[in-house]
Amino acid sequence: MFFKIVSKNSRRSRKENGLFFASLLISVIAFYMILSMSGQDVMLFLKDMESDAVNRLLSLIPVFYGMTLVILFFLIYYASKFQLERRRHEFGMYLMLGMRRGRLFAMLLAEDIRNSLTALLIGLPASVLLSEVVSLVTARCVGLGIIGHQFSFSLYALVWTVAGFLAVKTAAFLILSGRISRQEIDTLLREMPEGTKKQRAPVVYILAFTGGVICLGAAYTMAIRGTSWQQAGNMGLTLLLGFAGTLLLFYGLRSVIVLFIKTKNAGHKLKMFNFRQLQETVIHKSASLAVSSLLILAALCFFGAGTAAAGYYRNSEPHVLDYTFQNYEEEDAGKGAEAIRKTLKAYHLDTKFSDLIEMKVGYIRTTEDFEHAFAMDSCLDAIRKLPQSESKDRLLNNLSYTGYPYLISLSGYNQLLRAAGEPELKLQKNEAAVYMDSRFLPEEAAGILNKILKEQPRTSLDGADLYLTGKVQTTALVTDRSITLSFALILPDDVFSYYTKNQYNIYLNGILDREGREETSLMNAIYDMNQKLSQTGLAYESYLQNMGRQLFYVVASGYITIYLAIIFLIVANTVIGVQFLMGQQKTAGRYKTLIRLGAAYDTLCGSAKRQINWYFGLPTIVAAVSSLFGVRALFSGLLSGSVKGSIQEFMLVSLVMILVLCVVECIYMAAVKRSACRYLLTLMEPQREE
Repeated sequence: MFFKIVSKNSRRSRKENGLFFASLLISVIAFYMILSMSGQDVMLFLKDMESDAVNRLLSLIPVFYGMTLVILFFLIYYASKFQLERRRHEFGMYLMLGMRRGRLFAMLLAEDIRNSLTALLIGLPASVLLSEVVSLVTARCVGLGIIGHQFSFSLYALVWTVAGFLAVKTAAFLILSGRISRQEIDTLLREMPEGTKKQRAPVVYILAFTGGVICLGAAYTMAIRGTSWQQAGNMGLTLLLGFAGTLLLFYGLRSVIVLFIKTKNAGHKLKMFNFRQLQETVIHKSASLAVSSLLILAALCFFGAGTAAAGYYRNSEPHVLDYTFQNYEEEDAGKGAEAIRKTLKAYHLDTKFSDLIEMKVGYIRTTEDFEHAFAMDSCLDAIRKLPQSESKDRLLNNLSYTGYPYLISLSGYNQLLRAAGEPELKLQKNEAAVYMDSRFLPEEAAGILNKILKEQPRTSLDGADLYLTGKVQTTALVTDRSITLSFALILPDDVFSYYTKNQYNIYLNGILDREGREETSLMNAIYDMNQKLSQTGLAYESYLQNMGRQLFYVVASGYITIYLAIIFLIVANTVIGVQFLMGQQKTAGRYKTLIRLGAAYDTLCGSAKRQINWYFGLPTIVAAVSSLFGVRALFSGLLSGSVKGSIQEFMLVSLVMILVLCVVECIYMAAVKRSACRYLLTLMEPQREE
C-alpha cells in the first residue's frame, strides 16, 4: 500500500508540475553536455593545435558546474516548496488518519527519489543523444566532416551529472520536508493567506519608475560608449546602476499599470479583479520579478552575443591559402624558395599542391629616411574633409603611420587573386595599389578609402610621384594570421625590385590539390598533410593551425554562452511560473468567492491567463528591450576595432536569437496557463470545510 501511494503521488506530482519537471530534465541535459565537452570531436581535434587555450577552457568547466549547482539548488528549493505547500492539507489528513511523522517523511523521500530517478532515466539518454547530435553538427559547421566520427560516452560526465543532481535535490528536500513533517496538524490543515503590505503614495512609485529609467539609461550609455570597459571601477558602477535601475523600475511599475488600466476600455469580465491582483503581485513581488528579468536579460545577451560572435569568428576570413613555407637558413630569398620546392619534390609532396605562389614582401631600401619615405598628404586631406564619424577617425589614425610602408610584388599578389577568384591588378610604373589587412580596416572605413582611391590621388615615394589606384586590397598574403600588415604598397615587379634593391623575403604559399579529396574534409586533408610535412624539416604554417584559433572561439562562444543562457532562462522562467502559481494558491479564497457569486470556469481561466500574460510579459519585455542595449554594449567592449564596423550585422543576428528565446518564453507561459487552469478546476468542485 505504501509503495502504491508513493507511485500514485509521484505520477500526480509530475503531471501537476510539468513545468518544474521539464526544467529538471533540461538541467540534467545541460549538465551532461557541458561536462562531456572534452570528449567531443571538435575539442579532441582542437587539442592538437590549441592545447593551451582548450585546456584553459576545460579548466573553467568545474567553475561553471559548481555555479550551476548553486543556482539549481535555489531553483529546486523554491519550486519544491511550492509543491509541498500545495499539499499541506493532504499531509494534515495523513496525520489525522494515524500516519506517523517518520512514515510521512519516508513517503516524501521515496516520492522525491522516484521523481529524481525518473528525471535521470529520461534526461541522461536524451543528453547522450543530443550531445552526439551537437558534436556532429558542430563538426560539420566548422569543416571537420563527419567521416570517422565515433560514438562518445563520457562516464565522467555521467557520474558527476548524477552526483550533482541528486546532491542538490536531496539537500533541498531534506530542508523542506523536515519543516513540513514537524508542523502541527491544525497548521497543515489551515490555509495560509497572502499577507498584506503597506501601500505607499503614488508619487513614490512614479519617482521610483523615473529613477529606474534614468539609472538604466546611464548604465547602457556607459557600456555602449565603452566607458565601462576602461576601468574595473567603471564596470562595477555600470552593473550597480543596471541592477538598481531594474529594481526601481519594477518597484515603480505600479504607476504604469494604473495608468494603463485607467486608459483602457473595459472589454472583458473581472477587469477590476485582474487589476487588483496585478497591483498586489507587482508590489509584493517586484524584487523577484526584477531578478527574474535580469536573469532573462543575461540569457538573451549571452545567447545573442555568443551566437553572433561565434558566427563572425567562423566566417571572418575567406579561405584561399592552405600552407605558407619560409626558409630561414638561406640569406638569398630566391635560393630559399627553390630549396623548399626541391624538398617537397624529394618527398613526393609537390604533386599534392595545385599551386605554389611566391609572395615577395620587402622594405624601401633606396633611402634611410624611415619616417618620411612615403607621403600621402592628399589622401589624408581628402579624408579630413569628409563628415565626422568614428570610422573616419580610425582610418586617419591608421594612415598616419604610413611613412615607411611595406612593399609587395605585383606578380605574386596577382597569383593570389587568381586563386581567390578575384580580378587581377593592372598597374603602370607610376601606379600602386594599397594593401591593408582586414583587421585594420573595418567595412565602413574601407568604403571611405575606396572613394578616395577612385580619384587616383598623387603621393610621393622616396621623392617620386606615385598614383594610388584601384580598390584597397585585403586578401591575406600568408596563412599565418600573426603576420599582418597594417599598410603596404603593391608595386609592379621592376619597380618593386628597384625600391627593395632585390633584398626581400619570399613566402611560398601552397594550395592543396582539391581533386581526389572528395572522401575527406579539408580539415582532415590538411591534418594528414601536416603529418607528412613533419618529416621534411620544413618550416611552415598551415591554415589548420590558424583555423584552430578560430575554431576555439567558435566552440567557446557557442557552448559556454548557450549553456549559460539555458541555465539562466530555466531558472528565471521556473521562478516566475512557480511564484505565480504559489500566489494563485494563496489567493484561492478570492477565486472561491467569485465561484459562489456565479463566475464560470471559462471566465476564471480567462482572468488567470490575462494575469499570466502581464506577470510573464513585464519581466520579459523589460529584458528583451534591455537586451538590445546589452548586446550592443557587449559588442562595444569585446569586439576588436577591426570588426566594429560590422556591429550592425551582429545586431541583426542577435535580434533573431532574441526573438527565438522570446518564443521559448511563450511556451513557458502556455505551460503555466495550463497549470493555473487545472488548479482553478479543482476549486470548482464542492469541498468540505474542515
